[in-house]
Amino acid sequence: MNPGMLLSRLNVDAYMVAIVGMVGLATVLPVHGSGLVAAGYATKAAIALLFFLHGAKLEPREALAGARHWKLHAAVLLSTFVLFPLLGLTARAVAPGLLTPVLWTGLMLLCVLPSTVQSSIAFTSIARGNVSAALCAATASNLLGMALTPLLAGFLLRAHGGFSADAALDIAVQLLLPFLAGQLARPWIGGWLADHRAVLGLVDRGSILLVVYAAFSDGVTQGIWHQVDGFQVASLLVVDAALLAAVLGATTLASRVLGFSRADEIAIVFCGSKKSLASGLPMATVLLAGQPVGLIVLPLMLFHQIQLMACAALARRYAAGAAQAEATGLGRSVAKAH
Repeated sequence: MNPGMLLSRLNVDAYMVAIVGMVGLATVLPVHGSGLVAAGYATKAAIALLFFLHGAKLEPREALAGARHWKLHAAVLLSTFVLFPLLGLTARAVAPGLLTPVLWTGLMLLCVLPSTVQSSIAFTSIARGNVSAALCAATASNLLGMALTPLLAGFLLRAHGGFSADAALDIAVQLLLPFLAGQLARPWIGGWLADHRAVLGLVDRGSILLVVYAAFSDGVTQGIWHQVDGFQVASLLVVDAALLAAVLGATTLASRVLGFSRADEIAIVFCGSKKSLASGLPMATVLLAGQPVGLIVLPLMLFHQIQLMACAALARRYAAGAAQAEATGLGRSVAKAH
């Protein structure tokens, strides 16, 4: 049995294994000196290419197509960019000593990141939710996140020394300009990218692996593993899990109180509870330049894995409930016919 089949049978995300592998490689064989400088330039180039391709791939009208579901989109955006930061601020105010200042910086960055697109749609589909609304909501989150994430990060992190005054310019040069260039190039390469999705996936995943390796190499040279111990990692796991549980509970309750259909509730729950690793790691390297990025992205990396496992279980539960409801309805229809 090959390693890929074994990981699949064990329900282990092979990509997360690769990310952990990059952390291990950087710990054992970090780059130093001129090699680290070269890795930094390569990382910037990979990030620019990543956002260029995403700009070429995304159709802006998709984010506006579901105008009749504006309440659903508002609920997702409020969860992503308001509820998450409020919960993060509350957790830090209630238990400031639970995490180190650097890990709190990482958690606050996590809280202002946009939602994912692929996994939000995939889980919504599995759970038999409103897939088209999920597509619109997740796309809108990512488009708005290009502006909202740097603004919110600046507001939440400046007082704690985690946000550079030049971050806005860095965002414009390294992220926004490539993204806009991709949008302009979309008429020429958008169709090709749609037919060759593996290319985007390769750049997407490869750039993140490079970011992880470069960030942790820099962190190892700065002694990050002497700044965090097993208790702090365990505490971070608890905080991440509690944060996700709170958002899942809040979005579910709000959806039902506000009278959304079951299909819309599913889209809100899955789109409103996700945080994008693909956007988060590149943004961290830009927004928090000069900071121990390898340690700062640890909350996001752990949260990403927790959200995948928790939402996979929740999607199966939603699907089972829908199947049971359909079976019950079919049984009633047969009884009435007789």
